[in-house]
Amino acid sequence: MIFKPRQLSLTGLDSDTLAADKKSCKRFGPCGVGRQALYLNSFYIDRCFYVALSSVRRIFKRVAMSKGGFTGKGMFASIPYLVVEYDGGKQKQCNFKREDDVDRLLEYFAQVCPEVPRLSEEGERRLAEKAAREARRYLKELTPQAQKSWDELERAKAKLAEDPARSNRLARAARAKRNSDRSNPAYKWVALTIVILGAAALAYGVWSWLQKNSTGVYFLLFGLAAIFFFSGANVLPTARNNKKAVAREWEEAKSAMKELAGGKFPVPGHYAHPIVLERMIRILREGRAQTSGEALEVLKKDLKALNSSVQVEQEEYDEVVCIKPMFLLQDYQ
Repeated sequence: MIFKPRQLSLTGLDSDTLAADKKSCKRFGPCGVGRQALYLNSFYIDRCFYVALSSVRRIFKRVAMSKGGFTGKGMFASIPYLVVEYDGGKQKQCNFKREDDVDRLLEYFAQVCPEVPRLSEEGERRLAEKAAREARRYLKELTPQAQKSWDELERAKAKLAEDPARSNRLARAARAKRNSDRSNPAYKWVALTIVILGAAALAYGVWSWLQKNSTGVYFLLFGLAAIFFFSGANVLPTARNNKKAVAREWEEAKSAMKELAGGKFPVPGHYAHPIVLERMIRILREGRAQTSGEALEVLKKDLKALNSSVQVEQEEYDEVVCIKPMFLLQDYQ
């Protein structure tokens, strides 16, 4: 192990165990989950700290919204963090580039340490309040038809739970396809041009610095800044980040989901996601629909009504941004 992670928790691992555990850990963005420890990042370096799993008391997601964040505008609409509480109240906050990396880490951590809470104390309080509010919204007794539809949706959710990776892939592919369709292709080539100029400036800066030219350091810094900024911004055209590759991934994700769902499924394969089914169940319990087909149509109307001018709770926002791209790409068909 070239760089040994620094111990944060009171409980530590011996060098051999630590090296083997870090090597085999499952990585999610800049962090990782091993069998013995949770590996955390600093602002610049991935997995440079570790907390023994036995010391973790709580782990949850925190999202910081910049100005214009709730409208989807601004350079940094949202900044996701992973927060780990350990050893009686100590906290470590880790910044992520992609929010779905945090979600996948928490989902995997639930399998490794199911007893550890995955919400903050404030989040648990809000969740309890939300559950109480929802209980008042729901009918005390459903019609036999609505109850039958509810049972059908629950069975569909259980089927999707057999292979959650396909649902996650469908949601990611839909978001990527939607972003690709809305973005100007010229931006990617402008970014690539700037990176090439940055590489040239970096090479010239190194050469000037070796020639003892004091101005070379400015070219060197500009080149490094351009390369690191645009490489991390996920805007450069690559083998995976282009319109054809994104469209192909979306079609393959739909095909994989249709294969899992099979013929008798309450929603089309391109909408087969647990959040879609859960929201349909809520619609049935509220008495706004009696069958799965009616619930899906009501859900479509709800999603159409939600736009950047509508303010919703964070939980609602997370659900909508996850599933609405699927409906937009299919034109709600």
